[in-house]
Amino acid sequence: MAVALSPSVKPSIPAPAIVGELSAHCAGGVQTLQATCDGIPTLWSDAAHFRELLRYAKHEATPRFRMLLDLTAIDERLRAHRDGQPAADFTVVYHLMSLEGNADLRVKVALQGEKPSIPTITDLWCNANWYEREVWDLFGIEFTGHPDLRRILLPPTWVGHPLRKDHPARRTEMGHYALTPEKELAELEAMRFHPEQWGMKRTEGTTDYLFLNLGPNHPSVHGVFRVILQLEGEEIVDAVPDIGFHHRAAEKMGERQTWHTYIPYTDRIDYLGGVMNNFPYVMTVERMAGIEVPQRAQVIRIMLSELFRIASHLVFYGTMTQDLGQLSPVFYMFTDRERVFEIIEAICGFRMHPAWFRIGGVAADLPQGWDRMVREFLDYMPKRLAEYDKLVMKNRVFKARTKGIGAYTLDDALEWGVTGPGLRACGFDWDYRKRRPYGGFENFEFDVPTGSSGDCYDRVAMRVEEMRQSLRIIRQCLEHMPAGDYKARHPLTTPPIKDRTMRDIETLITHFLNVSWGPAIPPGEACLAIEATKGINSYYLVSDGETMSYRTRIRTPSFPHLQMIPAISRGALVADLIAIIGSIDFVMADVDR
Repeated sequence: MAVALSPSVKPSIPAPAIVGELSAHCAGGVQTLQATCDGIPTLWSDAAHFRELLRYAKHEATPRFRMLLDLTAIDERLRAHRDGQPAADFTVVYHLMSLEGNADLRVKVALQGEKPSIPTITDLWCNANWYEREVWDLFGIEFTGHPDLRRILLPPTWVGHPLRKDHPARRTEMGHYALTPEKELAELEAMRFHPEQWGMKRTEGTTDYLFLNLGPNHPSVHGVFRVILQLEGEEIVDAVPDIGFHHRAAEKMGERQTWHTYIPYTDRIDYLGGVMNNFPYVMTVERMAGIEVPQRAQVIRIMLSELFRIASHLVFYGTMTQDLGQLSPVFYMFTDRERVFEIIEAICGFRMHPAWFRIGGVAADLPQGWDRMVREFLDYMPKRLAEYDKLVMKNRVFKARTKGIGAYTLDDALEWGVTGPGLRACGFDWDYRKRRPYGGFENFEFDVPTGSSGDCYDRVAMRVEEMRQSLRIIRQCLEHMPAGDYKARHPLTTPPIKDRTMRDIETLITHFLNVSWGPAIPPGEACLAIEATKGINSYYLVSDGETMSYRTRIRTPSFPHLQMIPAISRGALVADLIAIIGSIDFVMADVDR
């Protein structure tokens, strides 16, 4: 059925129904449609209409796009291949998601000039706050009307905006660092705590508030993370997260590494997720390159990913109980994690950061004896999980510390961009592996656990049951591992299969160049996502036809999850905050990138 569009729309691709609906409602708001490799409806709007377009998409469209999944920007000034796109120095990209309708929508707004600005959407989505601050910090795009537009990942004294193309990508491109006495004093003054700058009051009426720094180095904040607490006695009046201590410019490094050599950097994002971090990255590159992954490689990827899901959840399970005062489980659970790492090391050669997925498949075929190790683990682990149910989940103290604490509703979760176990704890059985099977998951049988209360206890229970479901998936991998290649024989597969490299010099040279320079991925853009250990993890990649990415955007689940801490902590006690932080299950490398 043809979709009627407003005269301003240039339909370069078939228009989905949502585009026609938006165009009909917001006359002139849809400027043009853009073809993308991922098939997500991508439309361009302007600064005068985009807010109404987003508002309609969230509240009135069919289906409603209630979640702001991501918000980022692109510096377009050096990009060569922009056929059919409006002229822009910078582009702001809004990625909306309808979980009920299982659909995505991407809205782009073109901006001009050295100091671009665009109205805020923090009144439409609560979680837009941090995303807009991040774009301001890294790109210098001002969001007019934002309630607190200041740096979020970089120090307040930082000069420049690092994700602009004119900002150095290497330390060697910058001048020598010098810390003069004057600069040292300025840096110390910038670190001074002023409650008013954080939206807090020193006094109110006859009450004098106490301010407490939890972190940035504290065992219960799970990384270099700071929460500033405004207290009245032990009750939390406000809790403001302070992030950025772990920022390593992972997205900037994506602009100077080849498509192939960037893979090890992905391991360090959710550093507990191992190869699961490789998964969305290589899938996105494969989509842009048109590479079909062999079935054997798909099943190997799924098996390794689910092993890492178990390893990550065991870390969460043990440290969560430790935070609440139960010291024994963490030792048992870390011992079980070692069993998982023994299998991973036997297959990949490395433990935590194997960087083992490749563009087109995996690094090597499975070694002899892998099936015996996996089978022994599958026979061993269910009994251990049953023991942990008695030790932890049925423990009266653990229940008292977690039930009814840090609860939020499904509407809250959608508003704040919560995905993964935190979303399913609210009773919504949305799992990327089920709703949008990727990499071969459509061939596996498993259940999606859900909770009912959305509290700390349910968030723990989700991960416990997910480990059992991961064991089911791994057993199916073991019993139905297909034969065939472990890597595609596509010319852009990196590195190519080496079975012919010693036969003739031409093949050897091709292999050498493809490894050292990397493949040149055709111009285009795509965003593919997975159900990672902590929620939806996606890579939005833009190729300009070169051997490296023009723009690498990493959407991680931990970033929006931490933003929710103030909303679910006010009125709680400090001891409750420890349970809330632990139940979120985050790592700071996943937040700061």
